[in-house]
Amino acid sequence: MPLPLGFTGARLDRADRLRTDAEAFAAATQDPRATCLAMDGIDPVPGERGGLIWEPLDPADERALLLLGIDDAGAPRFVRAPAPGARIDARSRTVMRLIPLLSPEEAALYGGARSLVDWHARHGFCAVCAAPTGIFRGGWGRKCGNCGSEHFPRVDPVVIMLAEYQDRVLVGRQPGFPPGFFSALAGFVEPGESLEEAVARELFEEAGIQVSDVVYVASQPWPFPSSLMIGCRAVAHDTALTIDTTELEAAMWVDRAEVRAALSGEMGASFMAPPPLAIARYLLEDWAG
Repeated sequence: MPLPLGFTGARLDRADRLRTDAEAFAAATQDPRATCLAMDGIDPVPGERGGLIWEPLDPADERALLLLGIDDAGAPRFVRAPAPGARIDARSRTVMRLIPLLSPEEAALYGGARSLVDWHARHGFCAVCAAPTGIFRGGWGRKCGNCGSEHFPRVDPVVIMLAEYQDRVLVGRQPGFPPGFFSALAGFVEPGESLEEAVARELFEEAGIQVSDVVYVASQPWPFPSSLMIGCRAVAHDTALTIDTTELEAAMWVDRAEVRAALSGEMGASFMAPPPLAIARYLLEDWAG
């Protein structure tokens, strides 16, 4: 069976009841057990042994506290919002080296915090009237002081899928991928579109294949910056490919033996598989059996 998906499994009570109760939220910030996730922009600050660092709340830090939730011991967990007007570089090149040092639960906690902090950094102004917005609901919303519009964190749905034809599946690579690296095809769901329609459209647009019998496999939060990867499989009508070279550099059909060799990292495998953190690897593991 595939391993649990990356960025899932955070054992944290999201404590929605505290988000709308100002008195209870204030009490949580005064709880002596409360801690704040140490972040460098939107990257985790690694501990000596590679884990996350949770620090006592610093009363001198004037940045707003965002409530992540309550842990198993009843302690509130927070992360700081960006300072007003602060610009955050969302194109970190260090985070992928740090995440493998985290436990699965820590990666899930960090992923949620990263997405929330990034959202606040990009939504300081109202999308309705362009006036400044302020944080409310314990950090899970922003409200316009001018027109009263309320804005809430969103996730972007992305379908990621394996097209299957008999005993083979389709994998592809983008120009920026490392040499030999192939993965499942993926694309954003568009307005007015079902997941099944998005899978069929993306496979046709990128690889020129027609599919049917779309089935859901699993989903994964992907905090770069805030996507929900929706893993699927579909049955291709044939194997003829017409590659959209603006999206893909190459694509190929691979059988179970090739997939298993890639997953095990065998020398001479026909391609390099996605890393364990990615849902694309989960899909390949699930298909290969």
